[in-house]
Amino acid sequence: MCALLAALLAGCSTTSGSDTGDGSPGAKPSESSTTQPSGYGAVFLAVDECSSFGTTSFTEVPCTSERAAARVIARYDGDVGSGPACPATTDFVLHISAQGTPGTGRDGAVPKGYACMRDLEPPHPGDPGGGGGPRTIVGDCVYGSGSGQVRETACDGSGPKKPQYKVVKAVLKRASCPPSTALYVQLGGSQPVGCARPV
Repeated sequence: MCALLAALLAGCSTTSGSDTGDGSPGAKPSESSTTQPSGYGAVFLAVDECSSFGTTSFTEVPCTSERAAARVIARYDGDVGSGPACPATTDFVLHISAQGTPGTGRDGAVPKGYACMRDLEPPHPGDPGGGGGPRTIVGDCVYGSGSGQVRETACDGSGPKKPQYKVVKAVLKRASCPPSTALYVQLGGSQPVGCARPV
């Protein structure tokens, strides 16, 4: 079965989810997922399953395939904006459209949801300082993009924009940031304030 997916460009900025996989291919998804036939596992792009890369679509492929490019580290039903946040080191998020499962001989469907993906090989933009990923976390660098907004960029300067600030700590309130803090970055979650200093 092949299902069209779109890479979600705007990411989550709330608390990190947890990896619910048991480390084996076809592992059970998060509690919010429903099991339906989908080809390689009981759920389309369940935790620990892999996808290929494409420009407009992604397909589920065996993780041993030469086409495998990224692994699902968390999978949730519903909209990314109202569901649990992806784990902190997620490289990108795939939005999964609700679809039927033709050819299975069953009335099952792939529910609308999202998969938190981790590339199989480096570089990992979701790692601290990597310059990407759906979340800003401690260790990430940012630059001012105008109107009081900041965007992530690689801390090593390899991105299109040079880093101006590095998030060194996450706290509950601004008052808890160290004195060297020059910028406050919204992180979300239980410690929603990022304390950033110039680099």
